[in-house]
Amino acid sequence: MGETAGAERHGFGAEVGRLLDLVVHSLYSEREIFLRELVANAADAVDRRRFEALTNPALSLADEGRVRIAPDKAARIITISDNGIGMSKAEMVANLGTIARSGTRAFGETLASATAEDRPNLIGQFGVGFYSAFMVADRVEVTSRRAGSEEAWLWASDGAGEFTVAPATRGEAGTDIALHIKPDADEFLEPMRIETIVRKWADHVTVPVVVVRDGKDERANEGSALWRKNRTEVKEEAYKDFYRHLGHFFDEPWATLHWKAEGTAEYFALLFVPGARPFDFMEQSRESRVRLHVRRMFITDEAGLLPPWLRFVQGVVDTEDLPLNVSREMLQTTPVLARIRRALTNRVLTELKTRAKDEADYGKFWDNFGAVVKEGIWDDAEHRSDIVPLLRFRSSTGEGWTSLPEYVGRMQPGQEAIYYLAGDSIEALRGSPQLEGFRAKNLEVLLFADPIDAFWPDRLDAFEGRPIRSVTQDAPDLKAGEETGEAETDVSGLAAALKDALGGDVAEVRASHRLVDSAVILAATQAGPDLQMQRLLRRTGRSMPAPPPALEINPRHKLIRDLARHTEDKDRMAEAGRTLLDLARVQEGDLPPDPGAFARRITNLLARGLG
Repeated sequence: MGETAGAERHGFGAEVGRLLDLVVHSLYSEREIFLRELVANAADAVDRRRFEALTNPALSLADEGRVRIAPDKAARIITISDNGIGMSKAEMVANLGTIARSGTRAFGETLASATAEDRPNLIGQFGVGFYSAFMVADRVEVTSRRAGSEEAWLWASDGAGEFTVAPATRGEAGTDIALHIKPDADEFLEPMRIETIVRKWADHVTVPVVVVRDGKDERANEGSALWRKNRTEVKEEAYKDFYRHLGHFFDEPWATLHWKAEGTAEYFALLFVPGARPFDFMEQSRESRVRLHVRRMFITDEAGLLPPWLRFVQGVVDTEDLPLNVSREMLQTTPVLARIRRALTNRVLTELKTRAKDEADYGKFWDNFGAVVKEGIWDDAEHRSDIVPLLRFRSSTGEGWTSLPEYVGRMQPGQEAIYYLAGDSIEALRGSPQLEGFRAKNLEVLLFADPIDAFWPDRLDAFEGRPIRSVTQDAPDLKAGEETGEAETDVSGLAAALKDALGGDVAEVRASHRLVDSAVILAATQAGPDLQMQRLLRRTGRSMPAPPPALEINPRHKLIRDLARHTEDKDRMAEAGRTLLDLARVQEGDLPPDPGAFARRITNLLARGLG
């Protein structure tokens, strides 16, 4: 590589020699990260100078601190400049020549005696962020002058194992980092691209960041961390603007949670519950995307700060002392992070419980995100009992939402279980034959129409000591004190004949105590899963071994009474059995295995009836 006259040649420290290739090719998943790292370092340098000026006024800035990014397309160079603390020759060699020897980290040791008001917002506890520059540059030159010194120095390297340090000139204290851009990194020479990256990664760094465009300095970051202000200082319109900026939303937040936590886990939090469900929300990742900041700098939105069943919550969490790993992209598993996660979850739960007291308002939230909250019953044992009071359902006896406590309060005297029916839509469920017997006995049934509803009842199992049961399984409350109101035909012979005709397609054929108007219905066996769960598993191609359903026949229905007189006619039993089983499947929202054969049987029956 080219050298400046009088330059001293140095080899990178052994750590750098081994790790530089890893930094460039493996440490970061996005090349644009280099700009975040260099802006963070520049902002640190400005904050360090402000801090040291508290005890050494000679270091004070003549004007406000700044970070300036100047792309030069003709020369293929990007220069990131600051008027911060700068580096001496020795600091350059130490900080830019050895991994994990960050001047920021060493400087952090001086903060123990500083007051909270005086502590600058330092970023970059590890010294590898600078090396991300080599992801986009084949040569890096750093010109720096330490505040309080007249000397400036030039550090240069092509990342191949060596660097040089030579005398230089700089009009004021601070640092310039010049990146000679690689041929495949042209995008980073575009001012608009640079501005987009700054807004994404450093929008709320308090040091102004400007980008040179058409010869003019254009401010690229907002520079005000809204979440660090007192709630009394923030207007609702500011919250709405930030919410829309955060997630590119067009609605207004349903709930805004803004607080500062102090104690064992200190952090600022600004969270939003959206007022509308995003169009493709259910197809998105199940991971929480709450943004983690450290000292205002965006680190990642993949920290899993909230559980999957609260992934609709948007926002920012900003902490002062959360340890990070060397890449900043993956967080260490630390007690501090665990405490923050628990605190955030509990705070959102408290907000939802408070808002749930207004049923009309809470119903809007539940329409949007209730299906996601119910996932917590399935996969979050720690918070299961807290989630249960938040659940809302449609009911066979009303039009609005109802809760499990409200259902229990309306249960019939002596009723043993809480009943539900799961299916694909509330409209179809309301007309299901599965409800006939329950309506006849004034037994309320909860209606479940979300895919997760086929699964979570197995984890909850009971509420206030009452089992939660699918109506497609055993329903002892229908059998108790049964009054038919109409003479029943003995259908035991018909049941046996139909079982012979259907073979292994049904577990059994039996008289039904749940039907009033319909002739047949399917029921799950006690040993197997609910019918809706079986349907969902089949549709996703993940059906598990399960016993076939039972076919229940209504002894009070005219068709069943008539068929009971022809049990010796095997051909009629075979045709009737197939047709009744397919009819029961259709009632459950399934297609017959052979729709063509089913249509032909129905056509023949209609023709014979008309004849």
